[in-house]
Amino acid sequence: MSAELEESSIGEQFLELVQLDDVLRMKDFLNHQNISDVAELINTYTDYESQIIANMSVHRAAMVFKILDLPAQKNIIHELPPLKTAELLNELPADDRTAFLEELPNEVVKELIKTLDPDERKVTLALLGYPESSVGRLMTPDYIAVHLEWDVHRVLQHIRENGKDSETIDVIYVVDDKGIFIDDVRIREIILANPDKRMGELIDNRFITLHVNDDQEVAHETFKMNNRVALPVVDDNNLLLGIVTIDDILWVASEEFSEDMQKMGGTEALEEPYLEISMYRLFKKRVVWLVVLFLGEMLTATAMKYFEGEIAKALVLVLFVPLIISSGGNSGSQASTLIIQAMAVGEITVRDWWRVMRREIISGLMLGAVLGLIGFIRIIVWSMIFPKVYGQHQVAVAIAVGISLVGVVLWGTLSGSMLPLLLKKAGADPAVSSAPFVATLVDVTGLIIYFSVAMLTLKGIIL
Repeated sequence: MSAELEESSIGEQFLELVQLDDVLRMKDFLNHQNISDVAELINTYTDYESQIIANMSVHRAAMVFKILDLPAQKNIIHELPPLKTAELLNELPADDRTAFLEELPNEVVKELIKTLDPDERKVTLALLGYPESSVGRLMTPDYIAVHLEWDVHRVLQHIRENGKDSETIDVIYVVDDKGIFIDDVRIREIILANPDKRMGELIDNRFITLHVNDDQEVAHETFKMNNRVALPVVDDNNLLLGIVTIDDILWVASEEFSEDMQKMGGTEALEEPYLEISMYRLFKKRVVWLVVLFLGEMLTATAMKYFEGEIAKALVLVLFVPLIISSGGNSGSQASTLIIQAMAVGEITVRDWWRVMRREIISGLMLGAVLGLIGFIRIIVWSMIFPKVYGQHQVAVAIAVGISLVGVVLWGTLSGSMLPLLLKKAGADPAVSSAPFVATLVDVTGLIIYFSVAMLTLKGIIL
């Protein structure tokens, strides 16, 4: 390769090779780049997605393919020749292949499975047979298993012969003759042990396992709480079925985060990328919550109708309705976001509800007092500048608004913090208690608090 080509950026080098139409140099170039750099090339030069994958060794192509976004993966599979598609799918690790196939329509999956080798097809069908979002869908059967009576010398020989096809050799799994899981041993301990030492002498029975039907969120929490790069997956009889590695869990965590963010925004979770989902499905995902929130906001009109007499006597109260309900909604949204995030990372659980409530009562009173004081001062100062704006009872109005702000903000923080915990206790997703939902709830109740306080403080004055 010329010196000029070597000195230019990866993107420039790629475009130059495309112009030269030199297949051999293109393959050599792509096979010597970092996997992440090739993925970036695919994301940047989308017209050459399939060409890039086709011009790489099948092993490296599979490594690149599994880290691409779903739309790019679909495009590549659609454009690749059937033979190349078969080579790529057969080379993909079983768990990554399953993760890709489960995102495709059933008729497409059936056709692609036909291209797999018999052994790979059997593994893929088995993984697809487990419940969606279960650990079984994540696991790979490519791991190193050894027997209890083997010595270190034999184990190392076994790793040399079979390790190439394993997802990871950082951890070696000990099983009996029937495949029943006994323990796992880190490769470091095996390498440092005497060659004559048996595996039975290396195990410590301090293992952690996942059940094949566990939810993927359980696996995420287990990895987070334990310093492991891989965990064994067993069935009800403790038979070792496969392993789950940390890279798969990172993808799960990313998907969970995206799903929670969408729910917290007041919409159903999207199973497809935004630009890939059809307009009709996008409409369905968004319209339900919008209707629910709209119906909730209609209760605001009902609440104002109930206090119609008070409003007629003191129209000045209407001026502060947006101030009151927005303050309550904002405080509720803050609290719900903080609690949902804290629950997601394991900082709090349902059992901590009383501690959370105590903190939010104090926080609500402090926040409400600050906003109430600002509201009170604002009304007084504005009345001094424009004497006729709030009438002759501006102090009484300022007191009513100030007290109402304390009550509404306190109620907002309590609603926003307790609702996610109540949903979790009921077995629902706490992310459903999104900021828009809490804001709608507090809007209605905030009006009731505001006009109730106004009736008490302004009775006999302007009411």
